Amino acid sequence: LETRPPNLEGHGAVRQRELLVNSLRMRPDRIVVGEVRGAEALDMLQAMNTGHDGSLTTVHANSPRDAVSRLEVMVSLANANMQLISIRQQISSAVNLLVQASRMSDGSRRVTSITEVTGMEGEIITLQDIFVFEKRGLTPEGQVLGRFAATGIRPKFYEKLLAAGIRLSSDLFDEVVEVP
Repeated sequence: LETRPPNLEGHGAVRQRELLVNSLRMRPDRIVVGEVRGAEALDMLQAMNTGHDGSLTTVHANSPRDAVSRLEVMVSLANANMQLISIRQQISSAVNLLVQASRMSDGSRRVTSITEVTGMEGEIITLQDIFVFEKRGLTPEGQVLGRFAATGIRPKFYEKLLAAGIRLSSDLFDEVVEVP
């Protein structure tokens, strides 16, 4: 399904929010949205909270915490009457993982963090980094050197992976991998 701008007469537009709502009528197992940029974030979260596990989307932000804040703002665009605590509860219930990709100084792109949404403490969505990229320097040619390091924290969803038959080495959450 793809969005479409209006024609010269201003008719025929197909917006992302309409596509999301219509996709739910197709009874999908998962929903993949290339990018949420506005009010459709609410529809995406509601779909994720109603049996569409494994759904994913992208959000442009500078950090995992900023991604959560951007989602809050986008959801508020959809419904000005929704209280911030309700928006945060929707996000913390729907989103399990945030994967941050960043452009490095050499122009390459790297995954710089994999962060779990662990729930809420009071009115704050809680996050914990599981893996982070640590920049270590540059080669003489200017290529970024670094390592992708586990934080030593086993994610709360690890047991769900095991129950689904997905076996990961227990050492995975303690590993450090040098990245050229």
